[in-house]
Amino acid sequence: MTENSQRSVTIERTSTGHFTATNARGGTISFGTASDSRGGTEFTPVELLLAAIGGCTAVDVDVATSRHTEPTEFSVAVTGNKISDEHGNRLTDLEVTFSVAFADVEGADRARAILPRAVKTSHDRLCTVSRTVEIGTPVTATVEGA
Repeated sequence: MTENSQRSVTIERTSTGHFTATNARGGTISFGTASDSRGGTEFTPVELLLAAIGGCTAVDVDVATSRHTEPTEFSVAVTGNKISDEHGNRLTDLEVTFSVAFADVEGADRARAILPRAVKTSHDRLCTVSRTVEIGTPVTATVEGA
């Protein structure tokens, strides 16, 4: 069986500064600019990147730990500093911090024990998003028909 390795989304402008991304399965997420005078709450593209970094590892960690017991708390904080320098606008000092707790039930000790390893394995090997950011992958931007 061959696996299709290509991943894609399409992005459509819905109004000035507002967009909707659609994946191949039909799921959508709206996003926009933080400078919207209407006080919108949509995520910005930078916030989506932070969510993708944390979300990718969160999925891996959840799969590894919840097979032993359900967490009573599971949150991930992702932060970074936006700077502008000779390389242009970018984020630095990216940090992903997990806050996970398990009740004292069967499987909890095992889940607690594997939590640090699950986070490390996801970060070092499994999470496509953070691996791509850390390794650095060229991005090509083109205009169709140009």
